Amino acid sequence: MSLFSEPITADLSLRLQDAARVTIELMSDLIHNCCRRFPSQGQRGKTARVEALIKLGAWTDAALALLDLELPQWQVRRLAYDEGEWYCALSRERELPEWLDQSIETHHADLALAILSAFVEAQRITVPSSRPSVPSVERHADGFCQPMLSDNFA
Repeated sequence: MSLFSEPITADLSLRLQDAARVTIELMSDLIHNCCRRFPSQGQRGKTARVEALIKLGAWTDAALALLDLELPQWQVRRLAYDEGEWYCALSRERELPEWLDQSIETHHADLALAILSAFVEAQRITVPSSRPSVPSVERHADGFCQPMLSDNFA
């Protein structure tokens, strides 16, 4: 199974949108399918904190701690509540003016689910590509091009 495949993140995104609240099962599936650093040997304190928050059912704090562990380059740009929906915006460049920033924006009636939806989307777009950095060229020569001696010894 490859981590962060498009169908997995799409399925998780739909499950998060359709969920009424966060559950241990949903959080477990999200961690299993989207998190590459959890559990982190180098950051045992952060991993233990996420686990403790999940056990307590502190879903919003757990979502923010998971974001800090898994995507430290992403930060919460905005959390807002409007007409029954929580809006969450994550950004890599929080100090840029909002109109220049390419942030991820999600919304949900539950705050933790709004943050987790943005987290899954950020994970999806930050997946390292499996393509090589230098494009490859096919190595077969067709019949049209044939080598010929072109030295001029005169």
